[in-house]
Amino acid sequence: MGARLKRWRWAALIGALFILALGYSFWPEAMPVDVAAVSKGPISVGVTDDGVTREEELYVVSAPVTGYASRIWLKAGNRVTKGQLITQMTSRPTAPLDRRSQEELRNEGVAARAAVRSAEAAQAQAQRDLARAEALAKDGFVSRAQLDAARTRAVAERTGSQQRRAEVRRIEALLAEPGAAGTGRPVPVRAPVGGSVLLVPAQSEGVIAEGTQLITIGDPAKIEVVIDLLSREAVRVSPGDRAEITQWGGPRPLIGHVKWVEPYGRLKISALGSEEQRVNVIIGFDPATAREAARLGHGYQVDATIILWSRPDALRVPIGALFRSKAGAWHVFVLKNGRAREQAVSIGHLNDDYGEVLAGLREGDQVVLNPGKALSDGKRVRAR
Repeated sequence: MGARLKRWRWAALIGALFILALGYSFWPEAMPVDVAAVSKGPISVGVTDDGVTREEELYVVSAPVTGYASRIWLKAGNRVTKGQLITQMTSRPTAPLDRRSQEELRNEGVAARAAVRSAEAAQAQAQRDLARAEALAKDGFVSRAQLDAARTRAVAERTGSQQRRAEVRRIEALLAEPGAAGTGRPVPVRAPVGGSVLLVPAQSEGVIAEGTQLITIGDPAKIEVVIDLLSREAVRVSPGDRAEITQWGGPRPLIGHVKWVEPYGRLKISALGSEEQRVNVIIGFDPATAREAARLGHGYQVDATIILWSRPDALRVPIGALFRSKAGAWHVFVLKNGRAREQAVSIGHLNDDYGEVLAGLREGDQVVLNPGKALSDGKRVRAR
């Protein structure tokens, strides 16, 4: 027996190694998975939307009258003081005359001057007649009615003479400087408040209509944010809620608080063409971030998140580890002794990163991130 075993010992050894290798090749391999730990830390829930910055107080300076405005030398970014001169306005230039119109005016001037001479002669005659009538009236040779008629005629002739001379002056003024600007009293336009010039629509001189915008003045240190939320989200927001301003160009979020929620909703068409009711929510910056916020100007685009709920030491699980069971309850896969164990959990608040754990997990538990359909309860896994 011993001799037989001794003869077949190498064959038995090779056979055993072959069986072990065959078993190892069919042994199920552990699935590589991504894992994360359940931890304690801050968690918050809010609503996020894009918004724009605006000055708290804007002052639009407009033309008080229709006329000719001088050039505005102010530029966007310049500082102005209250009462500083912005521009001066005068009467608009007269329309230029063509050659035919000028010739017609000259002819009218000749006729008007002739009419003046005739009126002056008639006025002189009326004055002489009045003097004679007054002399005769003293001796009783002229009635009171005749004297009044002479006086009325003298006044009428004097008035007619003045009208003729005024017409001559009008024609001479038109012929003197055709197309010249008016020389009336200039109307100064001054800054109503001190601040920075935000916008100058047009700097060049020219004729502008009454009410035309000249410049816009504001205070860059007083900036607020306006975001338009869906009406169903706006009702969850209250004045005083904390807000974080991101995507503004700086490395850290700017902190502010909701000042008020406008009571009026507006219809807005989304990028997909659907109708939405939007409500403006006004956010003011905190004093600690006001200096950084001053780098923003009027009409800058930002993202704003209004915090509706927060907790600094919540037990939290990464959102990627959660999935719904067939019954609709929240479940996770917990890593235990090299195997994935499916476990039900109770979740409270959720945000884009974490879920608040109410029951089912403890701090430090390792959970599988983004579990696929191939993963099942009890399957061997290994962390990548």
